[in-house]
Amino acid sequence: MNLGFSLNIAFRTDASVQIGTGHIMRCLTLADELSRKGHKCRFICREHKGHMGELISSKGYEITLLPITSGTGQESLSSGDAAHADWLGASWQQDAEQTLKALGPSKADWLVVDHYALGALWERQVAKLAGRIMVIDDLADRSHECALLLDQNLGRSASDYDSLVPKDCHRLIGAEFSLLRPEFAELRERSLRRRLKPELKRILISLGGVDRTNLTGQVLDALATAALPGSTQLDIVMGSAAPYTTQIRLQAAQLPYKATVSVSVSDMAERMCLADLSIGAAGGTSWERCCLGLPAVLVILAENQISGGTALEAAGATLTITDPKMVKAALPKELVKVGRSDYLQSMSSAAAEITDGTGASKAVRSMQLLAGRSL
Repeated sequence: MNLGFSLNIAFRTDASVQIGTGHIMRCLTLADELSRKGHKCRFICREHKGHMGELISSKGYEITLLPITSGTGQESLSSGDAAHADWLGASWQQDAEQTLKALGPSKADWLVVDHYALGALWERQVAKLAGRIMVIDDLADRSHECALLLDQNLGRSASDYDSLVPKDCHRLIGAEFSLLRPEFAELRERSLRRRLKPELKRILISLGGVDRTNLTGQVLDALATAALPGSTQLDIVMGSAAPYTTQIRLQAAQLPYKATVSVSVSDMAERMCLADLSIGAAGGTSWERCCLGLPAVLVILAENQISGGTALEAAGATLTITDPKMVKAALPKELVKVGRSDYLQSMSSAAAEITDGTGASKAVRSMQLLAGRSL
């Protein structure tokens, strides 16, 4: 859709060893889709360890890095603004002031906010330099002052936000709006076709961009004792900020299967297409797997993954391990189930029904239409 005008869009989001990489990655996906439509995007991020600023810059986006500020957390917590206040690296008041300064004199047509530590108090403060605010959320645990809200969780209802957003806020709710890079939709037909008669030969292992607790190592321990054919191939993917990569390489070399370890890959869609099963976290990559019909054994790593992970298992798309401490005991049992071709095929069909991978284009269409009404 070309509405004949270009929008100026700013993103306020963060990555860190504590936060992970998912917020940045889905914002980059949205920014890339916006850029393809002729709009200009820039990022405002805090300089946490693992902030991903180099990746953002490498994709051609302007980025402002905010400094870590002393006296963080308590002021924000006492404001009632957000439960994840300690993720911010500043009080919400300091963050709002720094964000306004970073925005500068030119008013953004949209300010996209993807941060669990920010809510309505912060949004009201920065609204003076934002034509409209879009919030990307997963939690439905705090109020927002926004014109557009996107929550891509399976099982989420628009009514979950009835008391949390203005009545005229446009809501994009559910996995159909999941923000996936275009290569997932492009590979969807090919991936689904090869799963018509599935066999468990290749397993993709990816436990998030950081994996600071070395869950990957626990998964490999479990696989070492699992009843898998010796011909099984393991495709292990680590993030560039993962602290245990060297240890994982050594561990993988001792496994009774062919195992490769790759870092910071750019072909995840292709790897998912080739895999017969994924072992992963119940985060944003869940929707990538669903788009490609890839069955998965999920591990719940954080509170914000519980509702999505539970809904995916209820839909028949995944098997779920709710406690990371149970991986070594539970994973071999789950692999016995998915070793059956009919089980894999059923999971694949259920996963493919959840999203077709076009959420980013739907979100951009809503942003364009809402902005166009005021021109």
